[in-house]
Amino acid sequence: MSFMTEFKEFAIKGNVVDLAVGVIIGGAFGKIVDSIVGDLIMPVVSKLFGGLDFSSYYIALAGQAARLPLAEARKAGAVFAYGNFITVALNFAILAFIIFLMVKQINRLKKDVPPPAVVDAEEVLLLRQIRDALMAK
Repeated sequence: MSFMTEFKEFAIKGNVVDLAVGVIIGGAFGKIVDSIVGDLIMPVVSKLFGGLDFSSYYIALAGQAARLPLAEARKAGAVFAYGNFITVALNFAILAFIIFLMVKQINRLKKDVPPPAVVDAEEVLLLRQIRDALMAK
């Protein structure tokens, strides 16, 4: 089997195509969830905590004297931006919780697959008659 034939079989398999579609939809869905977290939830969290913006907290490692905004402090030298990490970790926790709720809701909405049909009553009766006839011999 040639390399191209093998590659074509691999690329056209349903699993590969499904994965590609999942990655594309996941990327688009990720932007929606990022917007929900960044534009809707984080402002509420910030308001609840008195307007704190963790992303601007840092420790200057290059001897920056004044309390500069994070972007300017980074230009002036190395910084230990622990606040940015806290923001990203908080965003992840909120994102994970939202995804959990969405998956839970989707699973609730899925209809249960009915069990396979039971053998027809006529077939059961016929099988019982055959069994009884064999036992009578």
